[in-house]
Amino acid sequence: MTDFTTARDQIVAVGRWLDGKGWAPATSGNYSVRLDDGSFAVTVSGRHKGRLTPDDAMRVDAAGESLDGKRPSAETALHLALYRAFPDVGAVLHSHSPAAVGLSRAVTGDGYTLTGHEMLKALPGIATHDASVILPIVENSQDMAVIDAGITPRLLEPGAIPAYLIRSHGLYGWGRDMAEAERVIEAIEWMIAAELAERSFR
Repeated sequence: MTDFTTARDQIVAVGRWLDGKGWAPATSGNYSVRLDDGSFAVTVSGRHKGRLTPDDAMRVDAAGESLDGKRPSAETALHLALYRAFPDVGAVLHSHSPAAVGLSRAVTGDGYTLTGHEMLKALPGIATHDASVILPIVENSQDMAVIDAGITPRLLEPGAIPAYLIRSHGLYGWGRDMAEAERVIEAIEWMIAAELAERSFR
């Protein structure tokens, strides 16, 4: 668990890190941390993630209601759905890389299989490159309840990884703490980029 001051600093830092990689263009992306009092620290709506300040993080309750008068990201509901589904999750990140969005638009179906990557070992519970996982893809919607209903049952299936793509939108990844969430996002983004690079040589 984490106090708000620590979570706020983590959110500012991760915003700059993701923006530096080109994974948070314009004001896209949103980040959150589970707090030790049962509330959640989240990014304020409409802020550029590469220029976040401590004032750009806020607290919401388990229903997504603001606890300090600020307006949370519209996608806060998707973060809270993950915290409800996985009580051990401590942080959730949402990136918008061109590679992830491009892959989600280029492939059909409700998932993409990642096989044989050394980087798979960065995901929790995977100890060898000799593995295959499915990165789920859910259709985009302006209604967060529709996305939640479409993806959460799949995330609860055996062998599910802590990440999913929203088609034409971006990547969600999460972990027990911010460091693990960062590792998941970076590993998935790297594997997506590698897959697209491989396709370019075919």
